[in-house]
Amino acid sequence: MNYTTLASQEQITETIKNLETHNINAFLVHTGSDALAKIKEMIPAGMSVMNGSSVTLETIGYIDYLKSGQHGWNNLHAGILAQQDKAKQGELRKQAVLSDYYLGSVHALSETGEFLVASNTGSQLPHIVFTSKNLIFVVGAQKIVSSLAKGFQRLEEYVVPLEDKHMMEKYNAHTYPSKIVVFKRESPTSDRTVTVIIVNEKLGY
Repeated sequence: MNYTTLASQEQITETIKNLETHNINAFLVHTGSDALAKIKEMIPAGMSVMNGSSVTLETIGYIDYLKSGQHGWNNLHAGILAQQDKAKQGELRKQAVLSDYYLGSVHALSETGEFLVASNTGSQLPHIVFTSKNLIFVVGAQKIVSSLAKGFQRLEEYVVPLEDKHMMEKYNAHTYPSKIVVFKRESPTSDRTVTVIIVNEKLGY
């Protein structure tokens, strides 16, 4: 199966419709630059932000923008990295799960309005399932699949081997999908805001 082909306009429209029925905001932009511009609009100054490791966020320029300090946000990740004491750094990571905004991507997004996020350590998963009040996922249109079952297939056959190679090159360490979140919907009683920005470009894996 080819996991690099962009979804059609019909598939994207269906995906957005079904995400919205699951209490997830969704919209399409044409480029990574457009996605970054939307993120800048969406996050007010003074908000605390945290992000997971994401090739997609790197590619659209979000990580460089975050490091620039030109945004007026409280960059929790920078504070964690600046702490040299491992025990204190661990405490900061725990506190960071209460970030106002969490940004990341997904490993597969189904036309039925569900998505998968896999993690080796699980450090980003509390944000996603409960603690952060605002979630923003930037997703390349090549990650759209027909069903949740196809999403698991995409994760295992395509994403994990590429991420393992990436981690070996970067850290000389293997990765594994130790913990996997299946995000089917946001509860209608929740006060959280979940947004998926679909980008009509190949981004990430």
